[in-house]
Amino acid sequence: MARSHLFVDAAFTLGPGLRHGSDVSRAGYAARIVRGGLPGADSLDDPRRRKAFFDACIQKLIDHDMRRLTVIRHRAELRTMIRLLAGRSATTVAAGSLAPVLGLSRPTIARYLQALEETLLIKRIPGWSRDLGTRATAAPKLIFADSGIAANELAADARGLVRPGAPFGPLLESFVLSELARQLTLSDQLAGLCHYRDRSRYEVDGVLENRRGQVIGIEVKAASTVRPGDFRGLRRLADRLGDDFVVGIVLYTGTGTLPFGEKLRAVPVSALWQVAAPGR
Repeated sequence: MARSHLFVDAAFTLGPGLRHGSDVSRAGYAARIVRGGLPGADSLDDPRRRKAFFDACIQKLIDHDMRRLTVIRHRAELRTMIRLLAGRSATTVAAGSLAPVLGLSRPTIARYLQALEETLLIKRIPGWSRDLGTRATAAPKLIFADSGIAANELAADARGLVRPGAPFGPLLESFVLSELARQLTLSDQLAGLCHYRDRSRYEVDGVLENRRGQVIGIEVKAASTVRPGDFRGLRRLADRLGDDFVVGIVLYTGTGTLPFGEKLRAVPVSALWQVAAPGR
């Protein structure tokens, strides 16, 4: 993606003025998720070749990359753990919750999680709070850095992903959050990525906060239509932050930008790679 097309910069610059129209279908988003973004994977149209490619990536990670960071005594359990994490992508995952399933100790699972993050297979997104102490102790949300690997671990192809009951929603959210994290390494905005959940269970999938304390809320919906209730968490965040709240955006699989309030917008997911900030 060219640096001139960074959604993050556009969102901070334009705020509620951000507009985008899209002709990408749900099937098109599913194809992009399954393909992922690893070099070489985008040219593999044959599902068998793509599966072999992603399987080889995981095998190399276990055999070489992770062994440089930690001792692996439970290869089969680690392989199961990676598949299990793919199924829990875009959720908060604690080491203790995996122990009964894997039959491993909590310290071992925590060590494997750390190694998986250091090898860039997964990313853990911290909980957001203006209280840095609370932020440091909040449960992180786990995503896969590459949606193609996650989809492969779940044996999901593009056609099956749009069927009822398929993990389209979690994989789409993981795809969006990983792209936001990637853009933050390139953007003019010096900002961090967190997620939000309070004691009343108001949630926002992604919270971008720059060094001026300005905040953008991002919610991800796999549906092609949006309802007022989809902005529940974003409204809560807007009420808490006042003028520091720049805009709340529901990224969805529909075609147009829709207003849902003064600083609330529904915007097609493809804005992530098609919207440019003014002056770029």
